[in-house]
Formats: sequence, structure tokens, C-alpha cells
Amino acid sequence: MRIGIDIGSTTIKCAVFSDGGEMIYSAYERHFSLIQAKTVEIIGRIIRECRIREPVFLALSGSAGMGIAERCEIPFVQEVFAEKLAVTKFNPGTDCVIELGGEDAKILFLTNGTEVRMNGTCAGGTGAFIDQMCTLLNMDASQLNEAAEKAERIYTIASRCGVFAKSDIQPLINQGALTEDIALSIYQAVVNQTVAGLAQGRRIRGNVLYLGGPLTYASSLRRRFDETLKIKGTCPENSLLYVAAGAALYADQLSDLAEIEQRILLHGQTKSWRKLPPLFENSEEYWQFHNRHLKASVPLVRYSESTGPVHIGIDSGSTTVKIAVIDENCSLIYQWYHSNEGNPVPLVRQKLLEIYEKFPGIRIGSATVTGYGEEMIRQAFRCDFSIVETAAHFAAAAHFMPDVDFIIDIGGQDMKCFRISEGTVSDIFLNEACSSGCGSFLQTFASGLGFDVAEFAAAGLFSKAPVDLGSRCTVFMNSQVRQAQKDGASVEDISAGLSVSVVKNALYKVIRCSDPKELGKNIVVQGGTFYNEAVLRAFEKELGTEVVRPSIAGLMGAYGAALYGKRHSDGKLSSLLSRQELISFRQNVNSVTCGGCGNHCRLTVSTFPDGSRYISGNRCERPVNGKETGSALNLYAYKRGLLAAYGDAEPSERKETIGLPLCLNMYELLPFWHTLFRSLGFGVKVSPVSTHELYEAGSATIPSDTVCYPAKLAHGHITALCQAGADAVFYPCMSYNFDEKLGDNHYNCPVVAYYPEVLEDNCPELEHILFIRDFVSLSDRPEFTKRFVKILKKYWKDLSAARIRKAVAKAYEAYEAYMRSIAAEAQKIIEQARREKREIFVLAGRPYHADPEVSHGIDRLLVQLGAAVITEDSVSSEMGRAETSVLNQWTYHSRLYAAARWCTQYPDTNLIQLVSFGCGLDAITADEIKAILSKGSKLYTQIKIDEIANPGAVKIRLRSTLAAIEERREESTDE
Repeated sequence: MRIGIDIGSTTIKCAVFSDGGEMIYSAYERHFSLIQAKTVEIIGRIIRECRIREPVFLALSGSAGMGIAERCEIPFVQEVFAEKLAVTKFNPGTDCVIELGGEDAKILFLTNGTEVRMNGTCAGGTGAFIDQMCTLLNMDASQLNEAAEKAERIYTIASRCGVFAKSDIQPLINQGALTEDIALSIYQAVVNQTVAGLAQGRRIRGNVLYLGGPLTYASSLRRRFDETLKIKGTCPENSLLYVAAGAALYADQLSDLAEIEQRILLHGQTKSWRKLPPLFENSEEYWQFHNRHLKASVPLVRYSESTGPVHIGIDSGSTTVKIAVIDENCSLIYQWYHSNEGNPVPLVRQKLLEIYEKFPGIRIGSATVTGYGEEMIRQAFRCDFSIVETAAHFAAAAHFMPDVDFIIDIGGQDMKCFRISEGTVSDIFLNEACSSGCGSFLQTFASGLGFDVAEFAAAGLFSKAPVDLGSRCTVFMNSQVRQAQKDGASVEDISAGLSVSVVKNALYKVIRCSDPKELGKNIVVQGGTFYNEAVLRAFEKELGTEVVRPSIAGLMGAYGAALYGKRHSDGKLSSLLSRQELISFRQNVNSVTCGGCGNHCRLTVSTFPDGSRYISGNRCERPVNGKETGSALNLYAYKRGLLAAYGDAEPSERKETIGLPLCLNMYELLPFWHTLFRSLGFGVKVSPVSTHELYEAGSATIPSDTVCYPAKLAHGHITALCQAGADAVFYPCMSYNFDEKLGDNHYNCPVVAYYPEVLEDNCPELEHILFIRDFVSLSDRPEFTKRFVKILKKYWKDLSAARIRKAVAKAYEAYEAYMRSIAAEAQKIIEQARREKREIFVLAGRPYHADPEVSHGIDRLLVQLGAAVITEDSVSSEMGRAETSVLNQWTYHSRLYAAARWCTQYPDTNLIQLVSFGCGLDAITADEIKAILSKGSKLYTQIKIDEIANPGAVKIRLRSTLAAIEERREESTDE
């Protein structure tokens, strides 16, 4: 007989074949980390039920099978190889295999050689991810599949992190979204993660095989793969057992199964876990630590008739609501911290009524709100002030440590870190793709082990051997925790180890510091997670320094808001709703679908007693304001208007239509190429403005997960042009840009310069259309003209050289006119802004940051917040060549340096740098810009843009910047 046993991260599978090749026994069972016992149990069952008396061919496989095979000297075969053997045997002619397991996901390409793509650091899109979503919806896996069968629409849900997916799903539930639609959206998130995260540009086509538990049991998931990939995949019989079957086919060594059973029983236990030093050597060390942190406390005092006006701070966060009431001495009179239960309004109403009833005759001097729900709470309850949460946290931290230079706040799902320079927030770090360093991370494990969070935290304080779990995805760490527990690690050891993991995630994943000393000397830690003294101690040990943890660590946003209100109160009583108004207060909530644009956002409209409304769920400002905001003071909007004039055009003298993709450097060169081809009589098709749907249309052909988002969008633009019926697509390679005499050279970045070659190799649509990607350089006009004549005559021999030269001349004129108009419009915006006493922001980036899908509407948001926006290329020409400490050879960077120098000349100008992930040069650029701006003591902030960028985080950062300007104004002595 032949036996294969596949021991995976969550399950054990076995396949037993007779000597005739017939499968006579199989099993598929969860092992719940009892790997040794479960393996012995299954082998014993095989011996009994298959009546095995003679030696058999046996091999193990799977991620957890390797350790047992090594310790017990059992033949082992790598799972991918085993799977390939089984597929070749049972399904010859298969081109591609998609397998989803409990924590593993892989795509196996079999055509033209074997290539495997597997998940590494993230378990998004696996069975464990689906299990987490089932728990959230209070369903099992079969019910989720049944619900998805009845769905009618798909929502966008984060696929990389289960906690972030929960953040997307919870508002949908609150807004009344159908469970069936949410279920299908979860499956689509799994598909997106698998295709974008694993395929990475290699096309999935031909005969596709679906393997693994999720794809076997969820017909709706298979259908989502089919529809997304435009294929018809097959889920074969025994799809759960292919690795085990492959191991059986591979086995070439006879073994006594009863002897193997005994070996595993004696030696199958895994090695002991890696241990960390204890958090405290003894109880005396703990009490010194504990008493030190009690010093940073706020007095809690009684309210009396003699108490003057009080100040209320409300922090309406993403998952919790906090309220702090302080007196004139900044002492606490009242505090409250609670889950927002998906809708903070009724909770805040209830607590405000409680404050009125608990403190009869209370005089309220101010009410200030901060946090994600800031706008809604202020509008609902007529609060006096609102403050961006970074400023609120900074105000609270400075109360405890006036010279603070770094603040770290770890909440339930969010992690925020602020660097303070010269009394303002100079840099912000937020977790964007992973929540494995947040409070929910610990809460998940605490509940899984049968503890509440407080008990679990206290358990780890005196562990003698904390488990070294590293810093990994929550789902992956589940296996490590279970395994350590089976190996004898106590709950205390696991709790302490997880606390260390939280700290390592914060330092090395979110802040991404190479040395913890980079954080500074004066550090304040806050957020509910730091009530966990094990986390606090681990943080101090990792940094090698003492920090300040206020006694109200979880209330710092609300406390800071109350301090802000106290500081800005004019002595009058607050406009907050009275007790009687609160009693009669009602919030009416309706869900509607907006038809204002193609997004068709699902909006939640809250109406309050005074007739005011608050709208959420919108991806633009249109539902709120009914029109585009602030285009008169927005140079990005002006640019988009200019480019809109270069749209599709029918052929005039020739029959061919040329497609121009509106991406990367083509955002600036569109006037040049559009004019050139129109002058030659060609028709022109321009790809549409970028959307997330356009990105998804080309996502299957993206070969790199780390290339910047603007480059990823180029794939969707190529798809759109080919579908629109262009006869040829023109997208040249350009090592050089125009020489603007701003630096040592004028290169394009490598992605901009050569991405057409990537598109040619990866976009199958280009196989059936003429794709012109020849190398050209616009900086040398005579040489370009000569070369371009040869290029065009290579494809269209009937074009005359004289006609081409004349068209080139018109193209240069169009480009120069376009750049002049941008500079002229910038001057108009600057003059108007100064007349209206507005701050002016140079929103500095690349040409493609005019694309609203890339910049996430940051330009519109800045204008909405009262600023004027211009671009780096509109002022850089005024400065000439800059002296820098780096080799200044990139055109776009040279513009940034010149714009930074321009900013230092005027007191009302500030610089924001937009950065797209994937460009390795941006760190150098940021450092050099900081050096240039420091000479003029200018405010500067940097915003990282990617497809996973959090619009809420961007808004926090912009409002922090404007809050810092307001502080600068208040402290100014000459105005």
C-alpha cells in the first residue's frame, strides 16, 4: 500500500492507496495544534481499518509535517512538489492550480515550466481569514456560502488584514447592508488578495484547478474566481487530499506503520519554544516600575456648587467613545470610555444627559470634540470647538511632559505615532496594512484562551520564560501560540510574549525605525493598550529608556480636547444642547444611494432635530456640498481642466486612431503627444481618468507587488485603450525628461522611463495591437525630430518627413503653452490667496499626482479646509538650479528642491510632499527637502500615497498641519 499524510497549519489529511492504485481510505480533520496526538490517532486508525500487517510506502508532507519527519526519521516530500505529482497524475493538462488552505495560499503555474507563488507575511485571503469573517457575521462557513448565493451587489472590503476587513464590514452592517451582499463581498476580497498578492502579473488562464478547503466547500467563492478571471475552473474529486495523494505517490521507502506510530508517540513532540528574558526579575523591580508610572496622574475631584465652568472633551474614535470633563485646574470631574457600538450619537447623548443629572446646576464653559466622528458629534450636539486628534493628543501629552518629542498611541485597531519638532507635529506614522500590533491583537488571543483582556495582561507580568513569537500576522501567530501551548508554554508565557510582539510591531512595522533610539528621549505613550503593564514594560525594555504613561492613557484624546476648549473659551457658556434639548433629541438615519457621479456611493444620512444633516459613506464632497469644492484656488483642478481639452478625437486625414494612456509622465506630456498625432491627421483615444475599478481591470497583469501605485494603474489604462478600439497604443520609453536647468541632470525615474517595456511583457491585450514604445528624448529637440521621423516612418511609410517635422514643432509649442498657462494660473491663485489671507500650500509631487485616484483628492480637501493649492512645477522655474548635498539628477526631484527653496522666501507658503510607495528615491528627496526648508524654518509634512492609503489618515495629517499653522499664528509676535 501507499500512504501519504499531509500535516498542515490547521488540518491533517491522509490518503491510502491499495497496490492497485485505488484510494481505499482518506481523512481530513482539524488538529487544533494537537499535531502529535492527532497524527498518532490517524495512523492507528489506518492500521485498524485498512488491516495493515505488512510494510507500506509512506511519506509525510505539509508545513507542520517537516518537523515530525525530521525527528522521527520518516520520508518527507515538499508539499508543492507533492501537489504537482498528484495534479500530473490525476489531472493531466492542467495549466494552473489555485489552492487556499487554513493559513496558506498558493498559485502553481504548470505551463512552460513550474512556478509557485505563496503567501509570506500575511494570511489575508486564506481559510482563517474567512473564519474570522464568519465569526463577525455570526455564521459558519456553509451559511456564509449560502448567503453569498443570494447576493446582488459587492462592496469594497479590505482583503489583507482581518481586523481592517472588520472595520469595513461593521459600518456596512450599521448602514443596513444585506448580509448576503457582505458575504459575497468577503469572497471577492479573498479573490482580490489571491490574484493581486500572488499572481502579480502572471496571467491565470487555461485549465485551472481549485484545491483546498475554502475552494472545495464554497461554490460562491469559486464563482467569484471564475467571473474575476474570466475562466471556468474545476474543483476535482478529493480536492482536499491532493498533497497527501502526492506524498503517497512520491513514497519510495518501505516502512513498518506500527513502528512509525511508536516513533511519533515518543519523538513527535516539537522542540521547546524560543524564550525571551522575563519582563521583571523580581516583584521589587515591578513595584518600582508601577509606582513610577502612578506619578503621571490627573486628580479626580468632586463637583461642588463652587466649581467654576467645566470643559467637556469628547473623543469619538473608530471603535470607542471617550468623554472627559475637567475643571479650571485641569482636574477630572468625570470620565467615561466605551465601545461606540457602531453609532456613537445615542451613546454621547446618554452620557451628556448623565452629566446634567449627576451634576445639577453644572455650568459648561466649552464642549470640544475630536476623533473620526468629530464632525457628526459636533453637528448633532452643537459643540463649540472641534480639534484634529493629533493636536488633541499632543495637547494632552504636553500637559504631562512639556518637552515631549515623541508620542505613540496604540488603540484597538489603530496605531498612531507623532514626532514633535519645535512644538509642532512634524511627522505622523499610522498602521495602514496590518493591525497585528494593536489592542485587538491581544484581545483576540485573550478571548481565544478564555480570559478577559485585563486578566490576560496581568498574567504576563511575572512570566519566567516569555515565548518569542516575533512580529507576524495575527492569523499566522495563532498557530505559533497554539503550538507553544501544546509544548508546555503557560498562559503567562504566551501573554508576555504577545506583549513583546505588540511592541516590535509598533517599532519595526509601523514606525519602521532601524534603532529605537531614533524616537527621541522624551516619550509619552498612550492609548488603551498601554494600560497593559506588560506591553508598557516591554516597550521600555526594547527602547532602553523610561517613558511617561499617563494614568488616563486611554482618555488622552478626550482630555486634550477638553484642554483645548478650556484654552480657547471666551468666558461665555457653551452652546452645547441643554438637558431639555437632549431629552427630546432624536437622530433619524436613512440609507440612500448617491447618483451624483459614477461611484454610486451608499450613503448614510443622519438628520437631527434642528434640521441639519450629516452624510457619511461618500467618497467625495459632492453629496455634502453639491459641487466640486474650491476649484478657483486649486491648481490641480486647473490642470485637470486643461488636460480634459485633450480628449478623444476622430481621425481627420488618416483612418488610424492612436491610444494614449493617461498615466505616469503622460499626465504632463499629453498636450505634446495629442497635438503631434492630431497634426498628422490621426484620431486619438485617451484612456479615462483613473478609478479603482480601472485599477482592478488591469490588476491581474501587475508583475510586482512593490511597484508604486501610479505604475500599477498603467495596466488598467492599457486595458481600457485596447477595449476602446484604438488601432495602436503609443507610450514611449524616455530615459530623459525636458532639461529645465534645475539640477545636475534631467533623468526620469526608472519606473517612469521604462515602464512601457513592463507593460509590453505583461499585458496580453498588447499582443493583438500595435504598441509603439520606442526610446525617445524630448530634451534635444533637433535630435528628437530626426529620430521621430524614423520611428513614425517605420510604422507608416507614407508619412512625409516634412509633415512630421511640422507636427513636432506644433507639439513643442503646445507643451510650452501648457506649462506657461500653469505658471500663470499659479500666480493668480497666489495673488487671490494673499488678498483673502489664506495659507498657500505647494502640494509637491509628480505629474501623476493630478490623478485623483492617486492623490485621493488631497488637493480638494486642502482647499475645503481653507487653503490655496499650487504645484511644484508652477514655481520651480523661478528659482533656477539649486545647490544640494545630493546628486541632483532627477527632473521631478529637481522641481521639488526648487519649490522648497521658493517656499522659504514667503511667510504664508508651506510645502507638502506627496510620495508614492515603491519609489526608493523618496527617502533621499525627503531628507534634502527638510534640509532646504530648515533654512527658512518652514512647516513641512510628507504624505505617503498608495492603493491602501487611508483617506481618514490623510485628513488627520492635513488638519494637523493646519492646526500647527494656527498655533504658529497664535504665537506670532509680529501679527
